[in-house]
Amino acid sequence: MSRKPIIAGNWKMNLLQADAKALYEGIKSFVDKFDAPQLPTVIIAPVFTSLNQVAEIPCNCGCGESKLYVAAQNCHWEKSGAFTGELSVEMLKDAGCSYVIIGHSERRQYFSETDEMINKKAKAILAGGLIPIICCGETLEQRESGVTDSHIASQIRAALDGISSEDIAKSVIAYEPIWAIGTGKSCDSDEANRVIKMIRGVVAEIAGSQAADSIRILYGGSVKPATIEEQMSKSDIDGALIGGASLKADSFNDIIEKTMKVAV
Repeated sequence: MSRKPIIAGNWKMNLLQADAKALYEGIKSFVDKFDAPQLPTVIIAPVFTSLNQVAEIPCNCGCGESKLYVAAQNCHWEKSGAFTGELSVEMLKDAGCSYVIIGHSERRQYFSETDEMINKKAKAILAGGLIPIICCGETLEQRESGVTDSHIASQIRAALDGISSEDIAKSVIAYEPIWAIGTGKSCDSDEANRVIKMIRGVVAEIAGSQAADSIRILYGGSVKPATIEEQMSKSDIDGALIGGASLKADSFNDIIEKTMKVAV
C-alpha cells in the first residue's frame, strides 16, 4: 500500500526561543507554498521551552491535514503527580503537540530508559490522542556481534506489548543505526531498508499484515539533503527522523522538497 512519507526534524537540546522562532518561520514560509496533500507529513520537535514559538499549520484545502505538525521530544506516562521535571501527554497536547518522540538512543543511553518505560509512554501517548514516534536501533558492538535483528525485534516487541493493532497501525517507528551516527561509519540505504523491512515483519507478527502495511517506519541515521532521495527510493523506508540537518531551514526544506519529488 502507499504510505505518506514523514520528514521529522528532531531539534534535540538546541536553539533558544528566538532562534527556534526564526527556524520555524523559515520552514513555514516553504510549506505554505503547498497544500498538505502535496507535502510529506512534516514534523518539527523543538525543546519544551520553545513549544510556544511554533504552531501547527492547518491546510485550508479541505483535506483535514496540516502542513506542519509539532512533536515533543519526550514525555512521562503518568497524567500528573510528584514527577519533578517531567511533562505529561495531556500537557504536551495542551501545548500544541500531535506527536511525541520516545525511546531515542540518547534517552536510552544517557537517561537509562528501558523498554518497559518506553512501552508505558507509548500507551499513554496513544491513550491521550497523540502519536508516538518509537525509536529503535543497535550499537556498533551489537552490530559486530551479529545481533542487530534480534536486538531490534526485541525492542519493537517490548515497545508494542499490549497495544491494539489499530493503535500500532497509526504509530510511527524510527530506526536509528546508533553505530552510524557521528562515527564516520555509514549505513547504506540497502542495509537500512533491509532492517526496516525486518521491523515491518515483526510488526506483522505482533499486529497483523494490515497494521504492518499501514505503519510508517523512518530512517534516522545522519540523514542529509545529499542522501534523502536514495533513501526514499527504497521500498520500506517511509521517511526520515533528522537531527543536525533539521537545524537549518535551507537544508530541512531541501529534504522536504526532494522527498516530494521521489515519494509524495
